[in-house]
Amino acid sequence: MTKDINDQYLQTAKQIIPGGVNSPVRAFGSVGGTPIFMDNASGAYLYDTEGNQYIDYVGSWGPCILGHKSQVITEAICKATQKGTSFGTATVGEIKMAQKVIDIMDNIDMVRLVSSGTEATMTALRLARGVTKRDKLIKFSGCYHGHADSFLVKAGSGALTLGIPNSPGVTAGTASDTLTATFNDITSVSDLINDNPNQIAALIVEPIIGNAGLIPPNEHFLKQLRDITTKNGIILIFDEVMTGFRVAAGGAQSLYHVKPDLTTMGKVIGGGMPIGAIGGNKKIMNQLAPAGPIYQAGTLSGNPLAVSAGLAQLNSLTDDIYATLETRSAQLEGGIKDNLASLNLSYQYQRIGSMGSLFFTDKPVENLDDAMTCDTKLFGKYFHQMLKQGIYLPPSQFEANFISAAHSEEDIKKTIAANKKALQEIHP
Repeated sequence: MTKDINDQYLQTAKQIIPGGVNSPVRAFGSVGGTPIFMDNASGAYLYDTEGNQYIDYVGSWGPCILGHKSQVITEAICKATQKGTSFGTATVGEIKMAQKVIDIMDNIDMVRLVSSGTEATMTALRLARGVTKRDKLIKFSGCYHGHADSFLVKAGSGALTLGIPNSPGVTAGTASDTLTATFNDITSVSDLINDNPNQIAALIVEPIIGNAGLIPPNEHFLKQLRDITTKNGIILIFDEVMTGFRVAAGGAQSLYHVKPDLTTMGKVIGGGMPIGAIGGNKKIMNQLAPAGPIYQAGTLSGNPLAVSAGLAQLNSLTDDIYATLETRSAQLEGGIKDNLASLNLSYQYQRIGSMGSLFFTDKPVENLDDAMTCDTKLFGKYFHQMLKQGIYLPPSQFEANFISAAHSEEDIKKTIAANKKALQEIHP
């Protein structure tokens, strides 16, 4: 019955929404089948339109650290709506949010709030180009930085899922200014810099890739990026839209003790509401209008509802919360690895903090080329076997899983048991 209802929803949606979805990865294009239309969520669970419950490992793609419908966040939103939903003016809440980010991220002196992660990375690139007076950008294959034109060259996330990492509509001129390196390979970076002397404005990277599955940096790689960009006058941008406040309070940069010039944030800092931010040192940040000549604007930037939700979440991210996340995440990792060993399967489970991925390949995944060796058809079968057991995973091999503080020990045990059964089903 559920499949028939979701088919009906999808067919109706396709008549009025391109592909029937408002973000491509929701379409189940990588795993096959019909996407499930969800009705509500609470804690660690999603509920579809028929009331079926799923243990959720998407978490709105990262921001639901406290779980869905967190009381502290919903109360903050409700309180904020009593004052209004948007003013188009400066508010005290914007100051509080910026200060909170600065207090936690010790490498940031100033913050500009925007409305999405894409807007944050787009602004960071424009800022870098304006400051350096250079045009070119280095990015890494498989890293996804939103859907601005410059970032859709060999992108990750939904672009990989659909098999169109180079999107039509991106001009040849834009593409020519985007240089692509290999993650965890510093030689590929130095070669691009040597081939384009004094032309590269910025290097942008997900310090921990989450958009080609979870891929951590090798030892010293981020430090090498810091050194080579400093030497060549290139602005180093860490895209922490996914990892910021998720893998650690201070983001991936605090885990690896590397300080970028600019940091982009999103998702988590809104507690599930649309928001983004760019942060950096005063010298660079003061080049943004109206303090400086580099223009950026947004009518809903610093929206009071998003700011209230984000502040409520950031104020709740205590050491105890991170300890719970680590305990549950380690429990899940250990259980899945035990299952793989008991079934004599050589797939890879990779994790940093409360983000992780099960890769259907027999070798460690260090970059996009490694990720592309995964058996995506087998992952699709696995996804649907997990779904049958009430476990909702990201519907793509090339996305990370997220654990929340709302996941109980029992939820993790159920997921581990479902994982073993699913693996047995696809390997009879």
